[in-house]
Amino acid sequence: MNAVVRTSSRRPALRRTFALGAVTVAALLATAACGPGSDGAAAGGKASDRATATDSASPTDSAGPSESTSATTAPSPSRSSAPPKASPSSGGGGGGSQSSEVGLCTHRDLSFSAKSYDVPGEPVRHIMLVATNTSGRKCDLQGAPEVTLGNAKGPTPAKRATDPGEVLTLAPGGKAYAGLLATGGHRDTYDVKSMTIGLGSPGGEAEPEKPVALRMPVASFPADDGQFVTYWAGTEGIAMRPVTSQP
Repeated sequence: MNAVVRTSSRRPALRRTFALGAVTVAALLATAACGPGSDGAAAGGKASDRATATDSASPTDSAGPSESTSATTAPSPSRSSAPPKASPSSGGGGGGSQSSEVGLCTHRDLSFSAKSYDVPGEPVRHIMLVATNTSGRKCDLQGAPEVTLGNAKGPTPAKRATDPGEVLTLAPGGKAYAGLLATGGHRDTYDVKSMTIGLGSPGGEAEPEKPVALRMPVASFPADDGQFVTYWAGTEGIAMRPVTSQP
């Protein structure tokens, strides 16, 4: 009886051992299934996805942004080929800078006067000519005044050495000066009882305006063929120095 009881108690233990062994084998098989082979399959799936996404992008889609950037940054043909606009000239040479908004002075812009530069009581030889801008705009004055003394056959010669080489721009109310030497010690002296002044045609841009009468500084004064006039200057001293330095 005792032998029967011991035999029946060992069999359940063997069954439990076999069962535990089967479970362990199944766990090992499951672990093997989730090992490197499974990771490789997953990695292969991701690579396949990337390849599919790359293959699906068409050449047109990849070139699109490049073409758009080129169209945005390329210079406009109309801007690069259009010539710059030329500023209209205000006329004349003389070497000075001129603004496109400033034109040459005309007789309508100016008033003229003549003043003796000699000691009162002495014969008048040195005369200062003044041009005043009486208009409401700026204007350019260049060259020398055309002055005719009395019945002279032509205007008084301009002294080339006094050419400033630039244009004078007169603001409203601004003045320009020129010096006149009536007698230079030459022959053919005659009496002057009238004077005219004009602007001539600097640079030959247009027909000269008709000279206007200039009020005499004295009733009369002598003149000869040694007379000359200076170019317009911005100051009284510059205009009169070449005249008063003559003996």
